[in-house]
Amino acid sequence: MARRETLGRPPGPRGHWLTGNTRAYEADRIGFLRRCHREYGDVFSYDEQTVFVIDPDLAHDVLARTGHGFVTELAPFDMRRDLDEAAAQATAWMSARRAAWPGLNRSAAAASDDRTVEILDSVLADTAGRETDVLTTMRAFTARAIADYCFGADSAGVPVLLDEIIHATQPFTESSYEFPAWLPIPRHRHFFQAARRLTDVLTGIVRQRRASRATAAPDDLLGSLLDAEPAMPDDTVASTLHSILMGGHGVPAAALTSVVWQLARRPRVAGDLRDEADRPTGDDALSTTAPSAAAPSAAARLPLAEAVVRETLRLYPPAWLMTRTAGTATALGDWSLDPGDDVLLNAYLIHRDPRWWRRPDEFDPDRWLTGRPAPGAACLPFGAGPRVCLGSTLAVRQLTLATSRLAQRFTVESPNAFSVVPEFMGRLAPAGLRARFAPVRR
Repeated sequence: MARRETLGRPPGPRGHWLTGNTRAYEADRIGFLRRCHREYGDVFSYDEQTVFVIDPDLAHDVLARTGHGFVTELAPFDMRRDLDEAAAQATAWMSARRAAWPGLNRSAAAASDDRTVEILDSVLADTAGRETDVLTTMRAFTARAIADYCFGADSAGVPVLLDEIIHATQPFTESSYEFPAWLPIPRHRHFFQAARRLTDVLTGIVRQRRASRATAAPDDLLGSLLDAEPAMPDDTVASTLHSILMGGHGVPAAALTSVVWQLARRPRVAGDLRDEADRPTGDDALSTTAPSAAAPSAAARLPLAEAVVRETLRLYPPAWLMTRTAGTATALGDWSLDPGDDVLLNAYLIHRDPRWWRRPDEFDPDRWLTGRPAPGAACLPFGAGPRVCLGSTLAVRQLTLATSRLAQRFTVESPNAFSVVPEFMGRLAPAGLRARFAPVRR
């Protein structure tokens, strides 16, 4: 059958003559996208340079072609849209990914189980049973957990810097407007200062560790990177760790906030998780004995906890929008793109599409326990293709252990669990969720 001719730009709403679609989008982001999806289909134009995709096969096509045809989201303030530089950085990052993988695979992730649980216990103990902002608490946990994973005993001070950079980038995720980097406004100064401090601290840790390197086997990710062959320059090691720290902080924190939200609203699920954690296999999973290199997956030991995590990631994917930029003139299905066009892949709507999922808006962890829940292309919590999240194995393992521990040790009491709504800004999470973690009485 002959292939249809490429049609040009996808259709889309015209918007206001001056502000385009920005005001409508900012007023209700997911509502705007739902309306456009109904009216224009799975691919539609937002403006002359931005296209949204709500089709799993096309999303996978874009993700699979990242590195040749598409580049990842351009850096903040990249007003010149230097696509050649972005492609060069992508090539360098692929090399760094290969070097980092041995320190992030299943066996390496399993070795951090005990520390994950210890850190969560410590963070929740700090709340002393008081009502807290859940996202703030989960960020405290994930910042400490990923810093410890990367740097071990050298991680002191890194979690504070991660929190600072999250707050410095928040104004940019909340607005669709971009301003030139040279504009001396407070949010620019704050961002550059926070980014510089984090880079300086990471580079300092790398140099100090290399200078005092012993012959012992690496017991954290930094040690693994320093043992990589061929040897990586200090700045490459630091930038690789920077990417992993950022990915291992914001996304898991948002995901855990949504998990807490579900536990507060679904006491029966929390009770089932507690029963699973209290069974012998659960005790083994949350023991104080370090797992062996051949430790089973978290799913094998805590299948319900992992199912709850995966169902939460389906309904509330923290990376609800993923951006790729066309590096060259290329096709997207039956549509054409110009170099520099941004393609936004909407995992949230793909995950809730009845074409791919049964009862798509229903929270049902059992769908993950009874076989394949949906076509693989329709599940994108960590992306796909050559640039799939490098830390996805570690993230799912830590989220599973944290979910099980929360249910095992605490009852989640939230005054607003039934009134909060998801916030479609940077990382998707319920806005303003508050809770008290009350110790379970034995």
